[in-house]
Amino acid sequence: MKKVLSTLGTFVNIILFAALACMVFIVISSKASGGEPNILGYQIKTVLSGSMEPTFLTGSVIAVDPDIDQNSFQKDDIVTFMQDQNTLVTHRIIGVEKNGESVIYETKGDNNDGPDTQPLLAENVVGEYTGITIPYLGKMIAFANSKAGAIYLLIVPGLLLILYSAITIWLTLSRFVDSKEIEATKSETSS
Repeated sequence: MKKVLSTLGTFVNIILFAALACMVFIVISSKASGGEPNILGYQIKTVLSGSMEPTFLTGSVIAVDPDIDQNSFQKDDIVTFMQDQNTLVTHRIIGVEKNGESVIYETKGDNNDGPDTQPLLAENVVGEYTGITIPYLGKMIAFANSKAGAIYLLIVPGLLLILYSAITIWLTLSRFVDSKEIEATKSETSS
């Protein structure tokens, strides 16, 4: 039984430490990159609308490769592009028109009834969807980008880790004191 509890305690400790490390990474990476974290060269984007459902759900996180040739996309590729100065959109290419050196893409959200109203100039494409999606993680990243989220996601796992460590130390010390008392009692009775 003690071995099971010890193994369980070690497992809980590892989980708490991993959660704290992940939250620290997400918060610091989000702040350093101006909002969206980067992992292994991929930009992590949060899906804010349902225009691409069921390919990816609202609140999901997708990985986008920013290392692209803007003029080489084909029909059915999914790209992230600047719709205007403040808005990034990720939609599927449904048509490609080449005019000499310039390329214009027609895009559409999988869940939208019709194509996007504005044609997409190749130079506005900022990345290509890699096929990696993590559902619902985007909600946590959006929360982590807020001031309250940064505090809660760093402090709460840290406090849980400290509390768990304090309980473990207290239990170990109480077992040690109990074993010393038992030894002292045995010594007194054998004399």
